[in-house]
Amino acid sequence: MPPTPDAIAPGAAVPDRGRADACPGALRLHQADDGALARVRLPGGLLTDRQVLALAEAAEALGDGELETTSRGNVQLRGLASHCGAELADRLRAVGLLPSDTHERVRNIVASPLAGLTGPAADGTGTGVGAASGAAPGTDVQAWVRELDARLCASDWAAGLSGKFLFALDDGRGDVAALDADVTLIAGGPGAAGGAGPASAAPALLRLGRADHGHPVPRGQEVTAVLDAARAFLDALRANGRRAWHLRETPDLLPAGTVPLPALPGTPPAVGALPGGLSVGMRFGRAGAAQWRALAAACAGEVRLTPWRGAVLPGASADRLSALASAGFRTAPGSAWERATACTGLPGCARSLADVRAEAARALDAADGADGAEGADAGLPVLPVHWSGCARRCGHPAGRWVDVLATGQGYRVTVNGPAATGAAVDVTNEEMAEAVAEARRTTK
Repeated sequence: MPPTPDAIAPGAAVPDRGRADACPGALRLHQADDGALARVRLPGGLLTDRQVLALAEAAEALGDGELETTSRGNVQLRGLASHCGAELADRLRAVGLLPSDTHERVRNIVASPLAGLTGPAADGTGTGVGAASGAAPGTDVQAWVRELDARLCASDWAAGLSGKFLFALDDGRGDVAALDADVTLIAGGPGAAGGAGPASAAPALLRLGRADHGHPVPRGQEVTAVLDAARAFLDALRANGRRAWHLRETPDLLPAGTVPLPALPGTPPAVGALPGGLSVGMRFGRAGAAQWRALAAACAGEVRLTPWRGAVLPGASADRLSALASAGFRTAPGSAWERATACTGLPGCARSLADVRAEAARALDAADGADGAEGADAGLPVLPVHWSGCARRCGHPAGRWVDVLATGQGYRVTVNGPAATGAAVDVTNEEMAEAVAEARRTTK
């Protein structure tokens, strides 16, 4: 059975959760039309250069030679032989990528990829949550990632979480806090008094599901609060005889917070040279083994995969950017490819009605070739866009986005997500690129 997607928009009817989720893992392979698929959880998207090389070698030896990143900063291997599970697991264990057989599918943790590299407002917008709240640069969410992962794997009860349950650890800039996680921790700032140092830091906020208020968390108790919330969710489900994969499906089970949340812009890192490192993008999150080796060669020992299907290289020198561009990574902003995603489509998925990635690539390349590249060069806002081969819309982004759905006769283009008001437009394959470009410029 293929992975089951979530409801496509806030407020949609809750799906039937009478069975366990079917999300693949590193040990539970999913049989797709192009071979078996394995999903390796990478808490915080964190990889060492050695782990990057090990994944590239596994993709070449066991799969189709490519790796693809997911909307949770995890990585997938495709085209695997159905009998290679044991060898893949051995390869992952050897480099520390499979610390728990029993908990490997619940290690879904996203974290602000620029944490520690820049201040919270230095995300390309100047309007991050940190700027508004006064959050101090350098909140070490990576330490939270490591602690949360270790404690999840050590907690017997945590194995009962769905493989789709998501934790988000935000350093205060409001990037991963906008990703519709189940439990979100948002770092606090220096406090209203404007004092300096840890003693004056405002508490972090704990957000449950899609709540618009958070719970203040005492300093030093952040990871404990996250784990307690997840456990309380499972306990409440059992006590009420209910089945759910996500907190947003049962918003009445846990008490609401008391502190209003700040704005959550959800801005991904800009590609190119950044203060403290480099950021690159991948077309639809896929890259070949040679490209992953180029990442390992360019990094300074660490790679952070992002939920926006890119990679941040902390400490990497700007003079490595040209080599990464030559390897096929996106290294310059202003492209139609920014925030553009697509499901697997044909031929990898039998449910799909089209080879959506090939057709989406033609549309995006055409937009880049046109004057203004969808308005990006003019600094106009551009919505994320996602191509889907069927109504399941696997891998679609959170928030507001342009939905490009294959119909068998062409595509249906709609602005989807909260407060969506645009009507669906049915177009042919030839008309699709122009319709998508226009929808991405929608501001109301």
